[in-house]
Amino acid sequence: MFTSQVKRVIYLVIGTLALVLGAIGLFLPVLPTTPFVILAAACYLRSSKRMHAWILRSELFGETIENYQAGRGLKRDTKIRALGLMWAAISISAFFFVDQLIFRGAMFLVASGVTVYILRLPTLT
Repeated sequence: MFTSQVKRVIYLVIGTLALVLGAIGLFLPVLPTTPFVILAAACYLRSSKRMHAWILRSELFGETIENYQAGRGLKRDTKIRALGLMWAAISISAFFFVDQLIFRGAMFLVASGVTVYILRLPTLT
C-alpha cells in the first residue's frame, strides 16, 4: 500500500512527535517520558540510521534505550515512575473527564496491560 519511502517518512514523523512528547514529559509530571522515548527510538530505527544513532548517544535517553533494546530491561525507579504517572494520569482522566463507563473500562484495561508488560521486563539494579 505505502512505498518504503512513505513508510520511512511516517516513522520519522511519529518518532519525532514521540520524542517531543517525551521531552515535554521531563517537565510535566503527568506525561511519562520513557515510553515516548522508546517509541521514538523504535521509529527512528525503522526510518533513519542517523536519528537512531543520535538518540542512542543522548545523555538523557541513550542508556535507557540501549538497555531496553538489548533486553536488559529498565531501572526500578524508571518502572515506578512510569507506572505511577501512568496510573495517576489514567485515573484523573477517567474520573474527571470521561463520563461513559465503557471508555473508563477501556482506559483501565489498557493501563493494566501496560502495567503487566512493564512489570515483566527485567529490572536493572
